Amino acid sequence: MLEKLFQLSRFGTNPKTEIVAGFTTFLTMAYIIFVNPTMLADAGMDQGAVFVATCVAAAIGCFIMGLWANLPVALAPGMGLNAFFTYGVVLGMGHAWQTALGAVFLSGVLFFLLSVFKLREWVINAIPDTLKKAIAAGIGSFLALIALKESGIIVDNPATLVGLGDLTSFSPAMAILGLFIIIGLVQHNVTGGVMISILAITAIAVVTGNVEYSGIVSAPPAVAPTFMQMNIAAALDVALLSVIFAFLFVDLFDTSGTLIAVAQRAGLLTSQGKVPRLKQALMADSTATITGAMMGTSSTTSYIESASGVAAGGRTGMTAVVVGMLFLLAIFFAPLAAMVPVYATAGAILYVSILMMFTLKDIRWDDLTEAAPVVVVLLLTPLTFSIAHGITLGFITYALAKLVSGKHQEVSVSVWVISTLLLLKVIFV
Repeated sequence: MLEKLFQLSRFGTNPKTEIVAGFTTFLTMAYIIFVNPTMLADAGMDQGAVFVATCVAAAIGCFIMGLWANLPVALAPGMGLNAFFTYGVVLGMGHAWQTALGAVFLSGVLFFLLSVFKLREWVINAIPDTLKKAIAAGIGSFLALIALKESGIIVDNPATLVGLGDLTSFSPAMAILGLFIIIGLVQHNVTGGVMISILAITAIAVVTGNVEYSGIVSAPPAVAPTFMQMNIAAALDVALLSVIFAFLFVDLFDTSGTLIAVAQRAGLLTSQGKVPRLKQALMADSTATITGAMMGTSSTTSYIESASGVAAGGRTGMTAVVVGMLFLLAIFFAPLAAMVPVYATAGAILYVSILMMFTLKDIRWDDLTEAAPVVVVLLLTPLTFSIAHGITLGFITYALAKLVSGKHQEVSVSVWVISTLLLLKVIFV
């Protein structure tokens, strides 16, 4: 049966190798089951329900990716997109979390249609590489600011807007310790280093009396508080178009980049350098986002951590299916997830932000028309607390910088159209 489903012998692998690869991938990305519920709880959502939604959405995404696309790529609610959901759309723009879920649902539907009608290549190619890298780095800086703020490392200062918190107090000290635990473990190639850090800081919090012990295993929490609660009608408001746009394009860029990177690492790219069964893979991602919104979580996307499973020998969708099964088993560890304090996840968020900043090394800094939009996105995404604002201002800056520099021929028609629409939105909406 496994041979028929995954063609193991064709890819030179076996069930044992795929199972080990699945466990490896899960351990490197399982931190999301602690981080996502904590982050979305700040939006007013029920933390237990979000925990279940996170695990179920991840499992569904992994099953579809594994059984339909037959790729060793795992999915879960995406970092950055969950932060934008809570701190940008709900707390920043003042929308209800139900409306934000509606926006996620609509972005998933649009993503699905782009995949079905093969418009994805046009969309991906329409966006300059500079802006793609800028958006990734901007999300990284956004995540960093959130982690620093939530852990108390950075605090409000009426005179200077922000200031340094008391690093000797418990929360900032634990966040810093968590980050250095991750750095040490990752540099020593310890599988699951991020999750180990989260659990270690949580254990310290319990031992010191800063967190009350509430158990490890229990029956899954009810998902009813978030299930089918998305408000699609409210999400169709004109003011939310940029939000849907941000959810859609960040998910599309993340997924495309991850699929290429993981397939290349696994030696699965075709002779033309393309990802095999790309249509199915993108549809798996978009379907997981739609399902996740229905369950009650932010956009679900492919995880670059899947490369760790590939490094362990994973070559087929069986790896992803194993990850999905482990996410379902994780549902029974809700008490443990509920005990994890914000500062225990801050180190993990900072670690992810560092990884996302790597794209800056490829920017052509000697060309102002390339560097200026990158800096705009990098700074204004966190300072406006909105990925949508960062993308909007980045597009406009890119087009105008090329125009005033006499390089307008380097700007595609699609970028001119998108930039003009976004400029009109800034002026009139």
